[in-house]
Amino acid sequence: MNIRETINEGPMSRFQIVSLAICVVLNMLDGFDVLVMAFTAPAVSSDWSLRGAELGYLLSAGLFGMAGGSLFVAPWADRFGRRAIILFCLILICAGMFLSTVAQGVGQLAAFRVLTGIGIGGMLASLNVITSEYSSKKWRSTAISIQVIGYPIGATIGGTIAAVLIAQYGWRSAFLFGAIASLAMIPLVIWRLPESLDFLIAKRPANALQRLNRLMLGMGREQVAQLPEAPSTEQRYVKGNPLGQLFSGSLARSTLLIWISFFLLMFAFYFVLSWTPKLLVAAGMSNQQGITGGVLLNVGGIIGGVLFAWLSSRLNLKKLAAAYLLITAAALVLFAAFATNLAMAFLIAILIGAFIFGSMAGLYSLAPILYPAGIRTTGMGWAIGIGRIGAMIAPTIVGFLIDGGWKTSDLYYAFAIPLVIAMLTTVALRDA
Repeated sequence: MNIRETINEGPMSRFQIVSLAICVVLNMLDGFDVLVMAFTAPAVSSDWSLRGAELGYLLSAGLFGMAGGSLFVAPWADRFGRRAIILFCLILICAGMFLSTVAQGVGQLAAFRVLTGIGIGGMLASLNVITSEYSSKKWRSTAISIQVIGYPIGATIGGTIAAVLIAQYGWRSAFLFGAIASLAMIPLVIWRLPESLDFLIAKRPANALQRLNRLMLGMGREQVAQLPEAPSTEQRYVKGNPLGQLFSGSLARSTLLIWISFFLLMFAFYFVLSWTPKLLVAAGMSNQQGITGGVLLNVGGIIGGVLFAWLSSRLNLKKLAAAYLLITAAALVLFAAFATNLAMAFLIAILIGAFIFGSMAGLYSLAPILYPAGIRTTGMGWAIGIGRIGAMIAPTIVGFLIDGGWKTSDLYYAFAIPLVIAMLTTVALRDA
């Protein structure tokens, strides 16, 4: 009995849909937890009389932690299980958010933001892998796309809630809300989020057969008398150093290409999300109009993610992701040309948000299918982690460029180039 083929070709059961829904909700929480520092930045800055550099450290701390979590925590899921690492990371997030509510200075808050970021970064790869493994082949890209747009949905809803809480109770209440919401997910994950089937088959932990059959029963599939043999291509990845195995044989080319694609996309992604409101103001708009431009990026992200989810079940995934990257680059060029025209800038901001979030959904969909189960979370975690390095350095580079006299339009023209290169490296990936 080929369990993987049964899931790939069979209908989506209620058990699978609930599992995927939990992953989406967890990603929504991540969208809030990542951006809560941005929501609270004005109030924290006012309360502690922060200089710009100090506020910059706080805004970067979470991204720094996310990179570390993706690179060094996520790979442990290939040894201990995706579900176990998700629970561990949820505990880290809760701890980081709760501790942030009692921080007494920049150093403490930065440290707690790093801790929160480690939990978020360590969890994201496992969420993506579980979403991929519990989806049928027809709906896999759609499911991952829906999971990805949980991020802007969480950021949008969470930002609205945070604004009310901060106005009523102060900035610490926003962190408390995130901590309580994350804590509430722990019993739900224990109750309903399943372990990866591919992990149970490939790694064969204690009671693997019983656990596998409980999952098969939950999905309404036939139970098995013994664990299936791991595919021959999988067996050599069960032992050894997972990171080194990312570069074994033909995987080396795929690993380098997906790393480059993630790095360049997140480099441009975090430039757009971090600097667009400020640059719109620099181009002559009001502060409120700048904020509106930033909100429209996330609104566009929700629209674009839904569109990508619909298209990905009908078109070639790799070509679709490459097309999204190229259209995003073109949208940045358009934005540069019309940055001083309010109506056009807002329309193009929605377009940028739609296609840059869709591009992210494309890479998140492509990465898991490049790797066998034994090293899948390691591969996904390192791809995301390399991307986070691009995310960390982009805002800093932009700051230096602005100090050097670069205009708003120059920056958007320049950041279109990495997206074109990412399109080329995505096209060069092997077909799944």
